[in-house]
Amino acid sequence: MIARWRWALGQMTKRLWFRATLFSVVGVLTALLAIALRDFVPPALPARIGADSVDKILGIIASSMLAVTTFSLSTIVSAYGAASNSATPRATTLVMEDTTTQNALATFIGSFLFSLVGIIALSTGAYGAQGRVVLFAVTLVMIVLIVYTLLRWIDHLSTLGRVGETIDRVEVATLTALARRARWPCLGGAPYPLHFVLPEHAMTFLSRDTGYVQHIDVSALAVVAKRQRAMIYLEVLPGSFVHLGAPLARVVLEDHTRTADETLSRELLHAFTLGLRRTFEQDPRFGLSVLAEVASRALSPATNDSGTAIDVIGRGVRCFTQWATQEPTAEELDEDCRRVHVRCLDVNDLFDDFFTLIARDGAGLLEIDLRMVKALISLSDIAPAQFGEQCRLHAALLVKRAETALVLEEEKQRLRAVARPLLEGQCRTAPSNPMIVSQLPHHP
Repeated sequence: MIARWRWALGQMTKRLWFRATLFSVVGVLTALLAIALRDFVPPALPARIGADSVDKILGIIASSMLAVTTFSLSTIVSAYGAASNSATPRATTLVMEDTTTQNALATFIGSFLFSLVGIIALSTGAYGAQGRVVLFAVTLVMIVLIVYTLLRWIDHLSTLGRVGETIDRVEVATLTALARRARWPCLGGAPYPLHFVLPEHAMTFLSRDTGYVQHIDVSALAVVAKRQRAMIYLEVLPGSFVHLGAPLARVVLEDHTRTADETLSRELLHAFTLGLRRTFEQDPRFGLSVLAEVASRALSPATNDSGTAIDVIGRGVRCFTQWATQEPTAEELDEDCRRVHVRCLDVNDLFDDFFTLIARDGAGLLEIDLRMVKALISLSDIAPAQFGEQCRLHAALLVKRAETALVLEEEKQRLRAVARPLLEGQCRTAPSNPMIVSQLPHHP
């Protein structure tokens, strides 16, 4: 699994300021590079190619890139607001991590600084006639890059912040997290033993902060367990909300006479990353919850957009299919990682995260009820061993809600007719291809 430092580095590289800073440094270094390369240019070449015009070109780039950057920033802010209002505020993080947007803004800022440093260096005479040739060549390359970025940016603006594009991003993030968790059901550790009773001498390590668990470094915990000759049992998963003093892990030392020292406590707690909000990488339930929030907002009286909710239901079926058909990793666990025991995701929680919210808010709309029942029937056919019981449970709850919310008796009868095969267990009880079903262990 992903180590803590790699995860933290990945989070930093997704921030807008990182690419902008990186491109700015590259722009400044590129402008100064012409000074170092001026001695490699023949003295007669500047007069032939008209390098004297480079200062005017740099002036145009500097003024235009400043205006384009300002316009782009206002557009990005508007897109963030649109994504928050039309979809859900929890999806705004994915819109902010859009690489095309970050590359465009970083290119504009880097080009502005490149031209600004070039103009300053030209005014001091640092380039000379030969250095102007190098600067002129680099400026031409920069113009090509700017034009290419502008064309991509114009095309990207047509979808930035739109509901469909935002849902696409949430679905991709959810599918990625589900695929990773399906391959590593226990985050790379060993399954938490079912009905396991910890011994009395087990030590409990408590949280020193309040927030959401964003990341757990199982590999670091494995190193701690090996060094301390201990077995570690995690009590939380990424996405769990913990308060000050909540148990994070319990440790059983091989030497029962030993007690926990400050080093063990510091190293163990350092493997847990807590933050103000949930993240998508290690928390598949968060992605399903965000999808459900998008559908719930679409079903609100202020929006009244059943089509978006139906679209989200279809995406939810794809996400659960990804979970059911992804094979666990065939690689053997490292011996040290077997010392770290992690609870697997519960399928019941996944269904509650996605279906409950949509079923509650869409109970009074027949088209939503029918689509939900059909989605549950599909999942029951895809993986009856994993999803069958939950599909019947949520279908029964959905019919009960619809009985209260729907007005016409004809609509109620139609919904009952569609749900009857699932409720009476008449759906397929075995998959058409048993090889696609991944029997993942889960904690009851």
